[in-house]
Amino acid sequence: MTNRIGFIGGGNMAYALAMGLLRSGETVNITVADPAPEALSKFEDTPIFSTHDNIQAIINSEIVVLAVKPQVLADILAPHARALAGKLVISIAAGVPITSLTRLLTNGTPIIRCMPNTPALYGSGITGMIGNDLVGPKHKKLANQIMEAAGSVIWFQNDMELDAVTAISGSGPAYFFYLIEAMVESGKALGISPENALRLASHTAQGAAKMMMESKTTAETLRSNVTSPGGTTERAISILDHHDVGETIQKAIMGAYQRSQELAKEYG
Repeated sequence: MTNRIGFIGGGNMAYALAMGLLRSGETVNITVADPAPEALSKFEDTPIFSTHDNIQAIINSEIVVLAVKPQVLADILAPHARALAGKLVISIAAGVPITSLTRLLTNGTPIIRCMPNTPALYGSGITGMIGNDLVGPKHKKLANQIMEAAGSVIWFQNDMELDAVTAISGSGPAYFFYLIEAMVESGKALGISPENALRLASHTAQGAAKMMMESKTTAETLRSNVTSPGGTTERAISILDHHDVGETIQKAIMGAYQRSQELAKEYG
């Protein structure tokens, strides 16, 4: 890929994507625009050109990634909609539906809305994406190359599906951190040092995820395989079932989904 890519916003996710692109070995020219000097300081000693001027990043680029807070997106796009016309616009602004992005930009602009998650900062994220009617195979390929610099990509059909993505994978890392917190506290209560309890819990989470992804087996089967009748795991699972933990998790995810839809209305 030889493309000129501009990032509007130089926060952590923009940094993760830009540095991932550089590490990938692709031939890219990257410009990052942000009004905050501390945001741009991360890009010092890299081949990335940084500026405080959004329009400079837009003019310099064929692909523009909107990596700003959703609250300020409309104000940023209003004076620059004409300059963005004809460029591929990729938004990672959380909660802003593609219908709103299409309305904020001029006709004829291919737009892709993305929902990454924070493991992207370590190259292990997963991103859900949708495009408007002007997005074709070439645009999807370019977007894949950018977002895959920080992990995996799945394409979806509409904003409602991306609200579900937000609830499952966008907010999902926090669910696992919540479980790990509880495991660490249990370890401490049982006399294990906080450091060792955290190491045990985090490596167990990593290993379970690897088994899930590489075994091509269902989560139910994997859980059953490690749950011996009358054993310690069976006792633990029975307590979780008694307290309806599985149902509670589903309710939590539904709550996140509903909140995502509420935010879409606020930013729409």
